[in-house]
Formats: sequence, C-alpha cells, structure tokens
Amino acid sequence: MTNQIHAEPHEHAGKTVQIVAGQFKGEPYRLEDWWDRVGPGPWGSCDGNPACLDYAARAGTEGVPPNNEVVYGKIGAFGKLIHVTQLGDVLEEATSQ
Repeated sequence: MTNQIHAEPHEHAGKTVQIVAGQFKGEPYRLEDWWDRVGPGPWGSCDGNPACLDYAARAGTEGVPPNNEVVYGKIGAFGKLIHVTQLGDVLEEATSQ
C-alpha cells in the first residue's frame, strides 16, 4: 500500500521555476517533484515534518486550495512545499552532472 497520489513526476521536476504568488513570490525554486512522491505521503498527514508544518502555516494565509497539488523543492538551501498555483515559468532546465 502506498500513500502516493501522483503516479508520474511533475512536468517540471528537476527544473528551476519562478514562484509567482505567496510569501516567496519572485524567488527561484528548484522543483524536485510532487511532495507525495518525495515525502512520506500527503502533506497534511506528515506529522512533525518541518516542511509540512511551514506549508500548513503559510497555506492558510496565502489562499491556496486545500488539496494535494503540492510540490517539494528548494529555495536556496531550504526545502519548501509550494502549491502548484504559485508556480510560474521555468527559469532553467535541469543540467546533467
């Protein structure tokens, strides 16, 4: 049994996108994938996870829909959950290592 909601990776997984709304508006965001694919399940049931707690606190004030269309990525060195409605255009494609 799995807590995974999204069977396929997010279309921008591995890319840097612009955040266009909310507390981090204007920041570049290195999108890893859907939260339920990289985390232990839906963001609302991740007891004690700092990224989930931070998202829960922001989501209520930023007016995002209460669903699981949430991705995980990094702003600088910090992991953040962002709702897909807050994502803008791709800034750069993934680079091979």
